[in-house]
Amino acid sequence: MKYKRILLKLSGEALMGEQSYGIDINRVMQYANDIKEIHSQGLEIAIVIGGGNIYRGLSAEKAGMDRVQADYMGMLATVINSMALQDALEKVGLKTRLLTAIKMEQICEPFIRRRAVRHLEKGRIVIFGAGTGNPYFTTDTAASLRAIEINADAVLKGTRVDGIYTADPEKDPTAQKFDTISFQEVYAKGLNVMDMTAFTLCQENNLPIIVFDMNKPGNLKKLADGAHIGTIVS
Repeated sequence: MKYKRILLKLSGEALMGEQSYGIDINRVMQYANDIKEIHSQGLEIAIVIGGGNIYRGLSAEKAGMDRVQADYMGMLATVINSMALQDALEKVGLKTRLLTAIKMEQICEPFIRRRAVRHLEKGRIVIFGAGTGNPYFTTDTAASLRAIEINADAVLKGTRVDGIYTADPEKDPTAQKFDTISFQEVYAKGLNVMDMTAFTLCQENNLPIIVFDMNKPGNLKKLADGAHIGTIVS
């Protein structure tokens, strides 16, 4: 396979499937089966999931809620999604560990870098919940940070579009897709790949980002095998 260890970043919104809210179990099971397919070939996999299908801190702040309080609520939403994915992964026969940046001893382990790496080395899927444990930081930043900490080869950002475009392809039919793009070009063109903190972390640590359509079964396997799927930022 092209990579030895990856950090898979999933959006919370993607877990909704065709619903308008919450978790679509069929979508979660599809993700679990796709992850099992690449794990069976020896790939070490860590995962970070957003919480936007349940709660978005920024939206709550705009409605008048205290930003710090809202962000902590968003972190808890990511833990709910992480537990749903953990359950699906275990249903397809994989061993998992959920590590969170906020202590919740009854349901998960606290994040400890060496422990996370050891779980990966033993072939367990490691899910990182509760973001970085700090307000004002997104799950994109958590994904970049954790990927760097565990020495991942790449951040694979699974979305519902098949790469990075000049504009939102769901709104602009003339938007053109990039097959590859540099970090500098993303800055210059003002493209929205990740939030700026997350993006800068990846750039400064020479960590490539691959944006691809996670909702198409088999795409993750093709990507792990080295096929050119989505858009590579390097």
